Amino acid sequence: MADSRTLDDVRADVAACRRCPLCDGRTNTVFGNGDPHARVLVVGEAPGKNEDKQGEPFVGAAGRNLSEFLEIAGLKREEIFIANVLKCRPPDNRDPRPDEICACAPFLREQTRLIDPEVIVTLGNFATKFILKTERGITSLHGQTFMAGRFKVFPMFHPAAAIYDRTKRPLIEEDFARLGEVLRAGGASASAEGAAPVDAR
Repeated sequence: MADSRTLDDVRADVAACRRCPLCDGRTNTVFGNGDPHARVLVVGEAPGKNEDKQGEPFVGAAGRNLSEFLEIAGLKREEIFIANVLKCRPPDNRDPRPDEICACAPFLREQTRLIDPEVIVTLGNFATKFILKTERGITSLHGQTFMAGRFKVFPMFHPAAAIYDRTKRPLIEEDFARLGEVLRAGGASASAEGAAPVDAR
């Protein structure tokens, strides 16, 4: 992979990709957007129906919630970079197969390399398990800082969870407040358990 590659190059590859059936039935190719020099890379779930219609990540109510929660961390949406785990997913939102995930994984790796974030925030079970290579759920992992290679990873409940379950909102707000603390400290406030990769059991 040439060092001269840019996010636009990756976006073009994503738009042209037809490696697996995930492309079938989709209206738009959804690719991440935001600040290419962001300190925070937010990894969401594979795009759903609203994202498919508009071709953008985090639109509608989930997007509004994300913006509200980012403010708690002292961030604006334009100051982060949003990347989906997968570039596409069928409108029926079926779970992607492992081979389909593998087909899309290089696109996420390239975005991470090009942005080189200080912290990767994973939203929800799917993104967290994908990044941390763990079977542990978001309920036990959220709000802690872990390592994935050289990157600090901060798992959180997906902003959409606050729409469907009001009990999740205070937890999400607490997690974003902690993210703000981590960023203000230059990432130095990772917990002791966050100094090592997550236990995959």
